[in-house]
Amino acid sequence: MMTIRDRLKGVVPHQVTHQVRNSLVRYGERTADRRPLPDFLIAGTKRGGTTSLWRYLLEHPLVPRLFPAWNTKTSHYFEENWGRGEAWYRSHFPTERQRRALGQRHGGPVRVGEAAPLYMFHPLVPQRVADLLPDVRLIFLLRDPVERAYSHWKERRTEGRESLDFAEALAREEERTTGERERLIADPTYFSEAYDWYTYRARGRYLEHLEPWLARFDAAQMLILPSEKLYAEPAASYAQVLDFLGLPPHQLKAYEAHNHRRGRAMDPDVRAELSAYFAPHNEALSERLRLRFDWS
Repeated sequence: MMTIRDRLKGVVPHQVTHQVRNSLVRYGERTADRRPLPDFLIAGTKRGGTTSLWRYLLEHPLVPRLFPAWNTKTSHYFEENWGRGEAWYRSHFPTERQRRALGQRHGGPVRVGEAAPLYMFHPLVPQRVADLLPDVRLIFLLRDPVERAYSHWKERRTEGRESLDFAEALAREEERTTGERERLIADPTYFSEAYDWYTYRARGRYLEHLEPWLARFDAAQMLILPSEKLYAEPAASYAQVLDFLGLPPHQLKAYEAHNHRRGRAMDPDVRAELSAYFAPHNEALSERLRLRFDWS
């Protein structure tokens, strides 16, 4: 009989078949009691550099990839797959034996995590994380909300999930998402595509979404990093994240910006309207966190 190990010989991440992945998931669930929960979460924000930071971390010898789908950065457990249960979630992470071997090989502590930018925004996730991972380290990348909104729209447009131009999408955001947050709260099994896809403006009200995390976790467990700093000073930002996670220093050969989309400039009138809209929210955020953000 072919074992999991046999099936994986010579297989690279993008070649893993659906059948093999299902076998790996089942194997992971059977061994869930040997798989510690993650040490850290990159919990936000969407279009804030989470993919870049995640890939930088994977280049550290003491940060393993998710199992069994090596080419993903998240399990989507706390927002989309909550009903699958803790054993399913644990199946994504290495066993204690694997962690120990990796630590011995590279002479340092192993840190395991995932990057899921919807975690910050979903109303039920902070409490779910606090219940299951009370000691977890949390990383939030916060990008200028005006630029974040436009980048979010460009992504959805490229994916074919957005038919409206940016100004119209902003104008119809409330209409398209009305009641979705309330339904998420009322029905823990519900997942809302509209709440994920079309919340261009709402996601940029960062303090509103950070407050539930600030209420549940000690400040020492949270690292809030401006995305602009990650883009402009990737090596220094990476070093800061490693220190926060308790990992030894590690230099990368290059700090490539991943999942970056270029396109035409934002309409000046739309930019002006968004800048005015977010100004009081940004000021409140800066005062609450005692951090300065050089945003529009």
